[in-house]
Amino acid sequence: QVQLVESGGGLVQPGGSLRLSCAASGNIFSSYAVGWYRQAPGKQRELVARITRGGATNYADFVKGRFTISRDNVKNTVYLQMNSLNPEDTAVYYCNPLDYAFRPFGSWGQGTQVTVSS
Repeated sequence: QVQLVESGGGLVQPGGSLRLSCAASGNIFSSYAVGWYRQAPGKQRELVARITRGGATNYADFVKGRFTISRDNVKNTVYLQMNSLNPEDTAVYYCNPLDYAFRPFGSWGQGTQVTVSS
C-alpha cells in the first residue's frame, strides 16, 4: 500500500506563494504519473494538476499560469509551486499516483491545508 505524505501548506495572504511537497513510500513516483488534487469545504475533490513520468504537465483552468507541478524522481517527491494565491484556493491539497487512464489509485493521505486569507 502506497503511503503518501503531503506537506508545505499554511496560511498565506492573497497574492502570496506556497510550495507543496508530496512524498511517497517506495519508488512509485518514478513509475507513474502523479496528480495534485484539492478539496474545499463542502465541495468535491478536484484535480489541480498532473505530471506524467516523462514530465508532461496538465493544469486545471483555474490554476493555469499560477501553479507549477514538478517532480524529482531521485527524491521520489512531487511538488506544487503555487503563486498568486487567492481565497478561492483555500482547500486541503492531496497528491496521488495515477494509473494509465490518469485515475488516482493510491490511498488518500491526510493532505495539507492551504488557507488564503488577509
